[in-house]
Amino acid sequence: MKTSIIGYPRVGALRELKFASEKYFKGILPVEELQQTASQLRSANWKLQQENGVDFIPSNDFSFYDGLLDTSCLLGIVPQRYEALGLSPLETYFAMARGYQGDKGDVKALAMKKWFNTNYHYMVPEIDDTTDIRLTGSKLFDEFTEAKQLGITTKPVLIGAFTLLKLARFTGSKQAKDCVPAIVEAYKAVLSQLNTLGAAWFQLDEPALVTDLTVEDIDLFTELYNGILSAKGGVKVVAQTYFGDIRDCYQALQALPFDGIGIDFVEGKQSLDLVRKHGFASEKVLFAGVLNGKNIWKNQYKQTVALVREINKHADQVVIGTSCSLLHVPYTLKHETKLTAANKQYFAFAEEKLRELADLKLILAQASPEASTLYTENEKLFSASRLTNDNSVQKRVAALTDADFTRLPVFAEREAIQKAKFNLPLLPTTTIGSFPQTAEVRANRAAFKKGNITEEQYKQFNFDRIAECIAQQEEIGIDVIVHGEYERNDMVEYFGECLDGFIFTENAWVQSYGTRCVKPPVVWGDISRSKPITVEYSAFAKSHTNKLVKGMLTGPVTILNWSFPREDISLKESALQIGLAIRDEVLDLEANGIEIIQIDEAALREKLPLRRSDWQCEYLSWAIPAFRLVHSGVKAETQIHTHMCYSQFSDIIRDIDAMDADVITFEASRSDLAIIDTINECGFRTEVGPGVYDIHSPRIPSVDELKQGLNRMLDKIEVSKLWVNPDCGLKTRGVTETWASLKNLVQAAKEIRATL
Repeated sequence: MKTSIIGYPRVGALRELKFASEKYFKGILPVEELQQTASQLRSANWKLQQENGVDFIPSNDFSFYDGLLDTSCLLGIVPQRYEALGLSPLETYFAMARGYQGDKGDVKALAMKKWFNTNYHYMVPEIDDTTDIRLTGSKLFDEFTEAKQLGITTKPVLIGAFTLLKLARFTGSKQAKDCVPAIVEAYKAVLSQLNTLGAAWFQLDEPALVTDLTVEDIDLFTELYNGILSAKGGVKVVAQTYFGDIRDCYQALQALPFDGIGIDFVEGKQSLDLVRKHGFASEKVLFAGVLNGKNIWKNQYKQTVALVREINKHADQVVIGTSCSLLHVPYTLKHETKLTAANKQYFAFAEEKLRELADLKLILAQASPEASTLYTENEKLFSASRLTNDNSVQKRVAALTDADFTRLPVFAEREAIQKAKFNLPLLPTTTIGSFPQTAEVRANRAAFKKGNITEEQYKQFNFDRIAECIAQQEEIGIDVIVHGEYERNDMVEYFGECLDGFIFTENAWVQSYGTRCVKPPVVWGDISRSKPITVEYSAFAKSHTNKLVKGMLTGPVTILNWSFPREDISLKESALQIGLAIRDEVLDLEANGIEIIQIDEAALREKLPLRRSDWQCEYLSWAIPAFRLVHSGVKAETQIHTHMCYSQFSDIIRDIDAMDADVITFEASRSDLAIIDTINECGFRTEVGPGVYDIHSPRIPSVDELKQGLNRMLDKIEVSKLWVNPDCGLKTRGVTETWASLKNLVQAAKEIRATL
């Protein structure tokens, strides 16, 4: 039995790539040192996998920012506006990722969206009628050669042609089918080069195959790979899928001349049934994803051994591996010094999953796997109880009724009441909540955690920053202000730390996009709130201004989706537990005079099943009610906002409206306001704040640029329904660019307001 890894984390166990990249962006680290850091990380990853006996070690899974962006650059899919800057290849790459504003021009970044059902974000390839798709880059080959020079033969990895075309944005008359000849030739050129370099296997990632496919989609996939695979030569090619099953194209994949097919047996609910029903081509290798690549709980060998035995009945050649890239879990438990041994024994991060694969290889090689010490020790762990239950929490969830999920009066009546009460101007301005987390803010938090300052000193620092933030918001004229969230390390981790039932890591960082990493909490037990979380800071902010102050919370679905969830109870049960805890916080904020409360559901769509047929029964049937549970108890006069980050919302817009919030803000600056058309088509009733500028770029939008965006919105949105705000929180931005951008935002709103 051989083992395979689809991909490995790349930011570094201690975020070395993040810090090096950010120094490079600031001009204080030479490009040579950035490249050296990258080379060291790649080398360490390859050697670690080799030491753990991985047979199929990936290369080109490393990226400075995003793998799909790497693929675009490899194949010449670089819009002319970036080429026209005249930058170096790496600078052009980062301009596509982050935007560019300098002496050579001013361009926005490419659109950014969520990678299927994860919290990872990819850069959307942009194809227009002038795009010349052809092999122009060398990164794929350079990294294969780099590993080979270390004595490690790797399996080069690349996003497949079908997934590339399905995720691309076409801005001209050209469509996916028009790109087939060029993209086939480009991938054939890749295969030719890999043959020259002596690659044995080549992994083409095709996660788009686990989504709903039409006959036309399957025909496109077939046409692409009949062409591409004609140039295989001596290289064996595996079509690697993940995040679900391939029910729509299972037989089409079998018929194509792939040498291997990667199938997810963790999230792929029908994968085993497909193999049982249709068998598996004897000449192909089945790369079986049997180890969860998304969660951090230790694998139960008994279940996995039984699964592999069943797979072996229907496939002659089987390689076991992870269900998806390990990009979605932290690096290693080695740097976790504060987790107890009792906790750590249940966890497996990326490095530990390598050892689990090595264990499974040894266990499965034995005539009697159940007699293996590795097997029996693992089973002892799973036969013990973690004692994570709280009966009072479970009883509270069980006692919920329909009334707990229904807010009264209805939206139209609330809207009229709130407009009369608040008397805000047309196009009210606000922000999404967080303000820049400066080095001083982070140092204050670190000093408190280390015990170097008292709680009183820690809080006073935050109070001082809040007062300054409020004064500056008042000065530039923002209508609904926020306290800045200086006390928060992360919008989910912070709440997890304040709720019972979570445990936390020190260095379990996971890449979200580019240099942005998050440290997800771990849902260890039943969840509850034992004391108020945000009331003190929100009340302080309210006492320092006569303007409306918006209380800031994270919603139950996002808290759950951006945590590592339990596997012993349902996601629905966990979401309702969190919902009740946040509901208590909402009511406390209201009782303390906070009249506008934002409950962020940035990750609402993230765990939406990739197939429409599973949406209502598996996810939306509890995710939407969990949000409604949080706010259903407030008064009509209390205005509930929510916010949603980079994702594709058009296909669930009616469900979003059914969340019954009063105002919804969402990303729109990178998506060309496409969601607004969908809002209008479905009769969306909620007031909206499409983001007018991209906070993930260091660019400062001009007043004219912002006015143009607002005028485009006003062409489609009733003025009484439109709010003006950035597209996300400002935590990651610099102080100077933040205030300059907000000043322009307010000025743009005022100038348009004057014409209405």
